[in-house]
Amino acid sequence: KFKVSLPSVLGQAERYARDIDPKTYELPEGNPWEDFRVPLVYVANGRPYLKQIEDESGIHMRDLRDPTNKRAVLDGWPSPEGLEALLASNPKEADEKLADSPVDLPGLRRYQIRAINEVEKAIAEGDREILLAMATGTGKTRTCLSLVYRLIKAHRFRRILFLVDRTKLGEQAADAFKEVKLEQLQPFSEIYNVQELGDIQPAKETRVQIATVQAMVKRVLSPGDDHPPPVDQYDCVVIDECHRGYNLDSEMAEHELTFRSEADFISKYTRVLDHFHAVKIGLTATPAQHTETIFGAPVFTYSYREAVTDGFLCDHEPPIRFVTKLAKNGIKWKKGETIQTYNPKTAEVESVSAPDEVLKNVEEFNKQVITKPFNKVICEELATYLDPEDPGKTLVFCANDRHADLFVKVLKDALDDLFGPQRDDLVKKITGSSVAADSFVYPRFKNEANPRIAVTVDLLTTGIDIPEITNLVFVRRVKSRILYEQMLGRATRLRPDLFGPGENKEFFRIFDAVDLYASLEKFSTMKPVVTNPTATIRELAGFLKESMAEDPEASDFPFHDELVARIRRKRSRIEKAADELATKFDGLTPDQFIDALSASASEAVDLLDAHPALADWLDSLPTGKQHRLLISDHKDELLVTESGYGEGKEKPEDYLERFSQWIAENKSTNESLTLVLTQPASLKRSDLKKLALEMAEHQFLEPHLREAWHEVKHEDCAARLIGYIRAQALGSPLIPFQDRVDTAVAKLLQDDRFQWSKPRRQWLERIAKQVKKEQIVDQSSLQQDAFNSAGGYNRINKIFKGQLDDMLTELHTHIWQDDEVA
Repeated sequence: KFKVSLPSVLGQAERYARDIDPKTYELPEGNPWEDFRVPLVYVANGRPYLKQIEDESGIHMRDLRDPTNKRAVLDGWPSPEGLEALLASNPKEADEKLADSPVDLPGLRRYQIRAINEVEKAIAEGDREILLAMATGTGKTRTCLSLVYRLIKAHRFRRILFLVDRTKLGEQAADAFKEVKLEQLQPFSEIYNVQELGDIQPAKETRVQIATVQAMVKRVLSPGDDHPPPVDQYDCVVIDECHRGYNLDSEMAEHELTFRSEADFISKYTRVLDHFHAVKIGLTATPAQHTETIFGAPVFTYSYREAVTDGFLCDHEPPIRFVTKLAKNGIKWKKGETIQTYNPKTAEVESVSAPDEVLKNVEEFNKQVITKPFNKVICEELATYLDPEDPGKTLVFCANDRHADLFVKVLKDALDDLFGPQRDDLVKKITGSSVAADSFVYPRFKNEANPRIAVTVDLLTTGIDIPEITNLVFVRRVKSRILYEQMLGRATRLRPDLFGPGENKEFFRIFDAVDLYASLEKFSTMKPVVTNPTATIRELAGFLKESMAEDPEASDFPFHDELVARIRRKRSRIEKAADELATKFDGLTPDQFIDALSASASEAVDLLDAHPALADWLDSLPTGKQHRLLISDHKDELLVTESGYGEGKEKPEDYLERFSQWIAENKSTNESLTLVLTQPASLKRSDLKKLALEMAEHQFLEPHLREAWHEVKHEDCAARLIGYIRAQALGSPLIPFQDRVDTAVAKLLQDDRFQWSKPRRQWLERIAKQVKKEQIVDQSSLQQDAFNSAGGYNRINKIFKGQLDDMLTELHTHIWQDDEVA
């Protein structure tokens, strides 16, 4: 369509700009693009910049002339097609259209609509990097799909890249675009063209393309004989699970092995994002520090605790902790005692004498020590909680693949001993190696009755949606709170009728065999430290040099700490080869060598550059015992099974005492708490939610209060949050909340003021059912969700002839009148 290519024309402008100071240049007179109104360009340091200009004719330039537009660095020249689309677009008009169009797509919840509105508002305000934080299980994909549909429909963007970090997540996204019904019961893929994984070049009519980070890294950074995609190929990039790179203590998954480390993953991930001149929208359940560095603070957050409070996710009961003798005291070998060691590479078992006392604590179990007795005790106790006929499913997190094999065998034996011979597929390992051997094992766990118990390492920590999971078992320590929250997210989804008609999944259980909460770190202290264990010292040195070249002014370079740690693990071998080190490398001693490497990244690089063969020599040194695992036959026994409260550390009586103290300290300053104690019928739904979130900050959660009350006072009662507060502070009788509601309804039906016609009785029954679910139904409740579809507050109020508010007040008053329900 164009007489010359854009790069050849703009290249003429580039040749006039070789100095560092940015300058603006007109394109040469008579150029064939003059009538097309190409925007002016200036170049600094060889990189092109778009610059908005005033155009007296006012033709074609409305977008680039908008005074709110910001000049932006481009990673390459725009394409003719991209410029044509840019000049034909009108973002301001699209933003106004979105602002004037209510989000009324089917199936969206209140918070999802708010999330969409906040993202659209941020786009209209000119934000180029936007972060959306929504808890696992709250429908990020559904929210994102609806958002993308609105943006495309309003012509705010012409083509969107949906970026994922795993093929399975990409397949799930593709399914959502095909299955989720939007307007006129049509899915997105029937309205607009969607290209899936494997499609390299988007067609002109493509509106959404799904791709993995790995594929885009190859296309953008290592295109081979092909050209990188144009910087304007997409004008919006949506990144699912954008917290990636923060799996503090997980093993590198299969999809990450193409990167040399987590730092390399993050570096290339950001370079891909920077390549496209596009608005970037990140989606995550767990924003990490580096995530906010890339995208900024979230424009909207919907937390797990909010979702639980609103009734959209399951809460968990207090963690059940198994304390064994070995877990408490550690595994110990005395000096001179014989230790059996196992070499995983050669499968050889060797006996050695302990040079000093050796003590391994529970954090090192199963990673450094093969300890069947410990796992046997845990499995025997765990089996008492896992009925093979229970429709709920269980997910076990082990330390590594070898540990998962051991745990599967020991758990099968424990279940057979307790319940009799069970199906062989009741318990299955689902890790990278097992999926490679049997690709259907995960679909069977998701869709079929068996396997009912899955034993994994990291493969199932994210990206799976199995509402039937009711138990999580931790037989490995987890330091990363982000990874831990991702693991918890596997069990938070609701599952109606799981245990039979009307028997819903309400809570899930956590089994802790390794004193999990003792090792969890705060979000602010976490760093991405997972690396590629296959990298050699020479490769690490090369990575370090690359990182220093990319950012010479940095004070902390990736790979330096890893390089030092890798060499220090070889220290004993280096000291044994001290004579060879000195002979080959100009008298270098082990101390001089290690001190120089540790001092700074620059000294490490200078030393390795001065001795080119040193890295290969270090790689050639045998690692000896470092690769060997210790085999423990130390007997173990279960000391206690207990529930942990708060951060998993408090005894139930201490937890309830702290609860009483918190109420006493806050009852006069916390308005919502004051209403609970004095006028519970005056509470609004928003008051209760605010109070529940404040209490959650102190770990006062409804299922935890219920379990602690049961353990201390031997009363098992589903009293709900308000009931526990009033019982603890006022001594009110602890009565099942459903009984309170039923009694209040019966009392209210005796009140002749409301003239109980059949329609009014039916509405009272519906409202009472909702009260049992949410504790409070007020005017805002009746304007949302199922009530709104039936006419909402106004219609119901007409049926009650303007007495609806009075009726709701009376209902909640009767609920909390202790003399009526006692």
